[in-house]
Formats: sequence, C-alpha cells, structure tokens
Amino acid sequence: MFLDGLDDLDQKIIRCLIQNARMPYSEIGQQVGISRVAVKMRVQALEKKGIIEEYTTIINPQKISGAISCYFEIETVPDTLEEVISILEKNDTVTQIYRVTGKSRLHVHAVSPSQEELEQLLHGTMDHLPGVLECSTNIILSRVKDIKSLRL
Repeated sequence: MFLDGLDDLDQKIIRCLIQNARMPYSEIGQQVGISRVAVKMRVQALEKKGIIEEYTTIINPQKISGAISCYFEIETVPDTLEEVISILEKNDTVTQIYRVTGKSRLHVHAVSPSQEELEQLLHGTMDHLPGVLECSTNIILSRVKDIKSLRL
C-alpha cells in the first residue's frame, strides 16, 4: 500500500528490515534473491533518498519500574504555538510532539521516570506554557496495540 512507489526488490528489502532492522544483508539477499552487495547498495540508496530514516531501539517505559507514560492534548492561541513547541522540544521528559487538527493543536507524549518528575513536568512546565487555552493529561495504564511499522 505505502510502498507502491518502489520496485518489488526494494519493497521486499523494506519488509525484511521492518521485521528485523538488524537482519544481515546476506540473509536479506537470500530472502529476496539478490547478493549481499546488491542489498547493501539498495539499502544505502533508500537511506540517501530519505525513505529509510533511521534504525532505532524502542524501549517500553511500562516495563521499567516506576516509569509513567502519558499524553497531553494542548490547545494554544495561534500566536504562541511555535514558542510552546520550542519549550517542549527542549524538555527531556517529552518524547514526541505532533501538530494535529481539531481543537487541540498539539499532541505530546512524555515518559517520566517517577510520579514526582511527572508532577514537575505538569507544574513546572505545562502550567507555565504561554498562550495555553487548555491542556489535558492522559496517563497510559497499559499498551493494548502499538504498531511501529507501516501497514504493508
């Protein structure tokens, strides 16, 4: 679906990397029917084009003792939106910031190592953001479904 702009080999390579980003080029080559060197060249071309952006390790904060994961829905006046984004980008507790449609202008994810640090984020940062009309917080109790890759 999302990979329609790529040829069959690139699509197969990307599917392999989605299953396991650490899969050796030789194994990918065996699965897609080309050499390890050809796989490497294709992956490098996909990286250069920006199609593959990065390889990363995903940490589940709920598996870490005491960590609290939460989402904020923030509505701001238009004039302060960029300033709010700038403040949140500098905060180490904030892990993701999305500009969204609808009443909320920002959807923000944060992971706090403790309830005390979450309270500091709320009272020390969120309560002092300029131009905020409304800010709601939702603490994540459990992860039900979390897809990290594209639906292919």
